[in-house]
Amino acid sequence: MVTRPDRAIGPETRKGVAMPGNVHPVTDEREALLSYLAQQRYVLRLAAHGLDDDQARATPTPSPLCVGGLIKHLTSVERFWMDVVLERVGGAGSEPADGSESHEDSFRLGPDESLAGALEEYAAAALETEEVVASIADLGWPVQIPHEVPWFPKDVDAWSLRWVLLHLIEETARHAGHADIIREAIDGATAFPLMAAVESWPANPWIKPWAAKSLETTSRT
Repeated sequence: MVTRPDRAIGPETRKGVAMPGNVHPVTDEREALLSYLAQQRYVLRLAAHGLDDDQARATPTPSPLCVGGLIKHLTSVERFWMDVVLERVGGAGSEPADGSESHEDSFRLGPDESLAGALEEYAAAALETEEVVASIADLGWPVQIPHEVPWFPKDVDAWSLRWVLLHLIEETARHAGHADIIREAIDGATAFPLMAAVESWPANPWIKPWAAKSLETTSRT
């Protein structure tokens, strides 16, 4: 059974995991791939814990990236790859035919979009990924390369479902790291105190769960 820590962020998440911050013991390759992908999604969602919509849009580093935009982008990434796996034309991961949203826009949380909505869409994309993978018995299943995408190789005909999952882990982990840096620049929060807050760890000498600064504290600074 695959745990799904990315579905919700709250004290009930990841109960029974022996080592906080680690994937639970796995029994086979499929479970390992899905569990590590779920873990990286969870880490990304942790970076959004406690943010309001304006903070989720904030770009406090030299990069134009924001936490909400990274969640939105990775939603489109998962949907794109499931479209490729299923050879689905014009699916949810396709760019709008009218060009209403550019690649750069996929990294931004627009003024009419909310962090809660982005997280909900991300959870839905994650669920579809798991359902698609569950429907294919062989991780070696050939995934035809869409050669019309300019950065894909022309001398390779297919990847495997296994390759797609490894790529999603790689892509999600990269952007989760970006989100960590952005979040720390917003309010100083870092990954383990955020995880401690979400999972209701008791305070101890080496880590204190993150807590939002009160208005009174903020006004004194």
